[in-house]
Amino acid sequence: QVQLVESGGGLVQAGGSLRLSCAMSGRTFSSYAMGWFRQAPGKEREFVAAITRTVANTYYADSVKGRFTLSRDNAKDTVYLQMNSLKPEDTAVYSCTADRKRLPISVRFDYDYWGQGTQVTVSS
Repeated sequence: QVQLVESGGGLVQAGGSLRLSCAMSGRTFSSYAMGWFRQAPGKEREFVAAITRTVANTYYADSVKGRFTLSRDNAKDTVYLQMNSLKPEDTAVYSCTADRKRLPISVRFDYDYWGQGTQVTVSS
């Protein structure tokens, strides 16, 4: 079966950096568009970043553009979300998604697979 496993979350001070990873097992990684969403307690889930399959075009939410960078390494079946200049409002559970047919940029759709999520906490 397909599994997505996130790692790299933690506690950092405002202005710091973290790199999240999402590794896929069970299917051909390069066949899937990948994305990241986040959800803070009491708030709605929101889009963070997405990347297409082999071409690896990237898309970002306005709130993270210029601070976050998404990349994929198909040889390692892994996507990376480099997060710089972190702000307290970035605090949330970050979840990785994979979809064979759709670019995961909207919360209105139920994508093929989801990871368990990793907590990111940014202190002021």
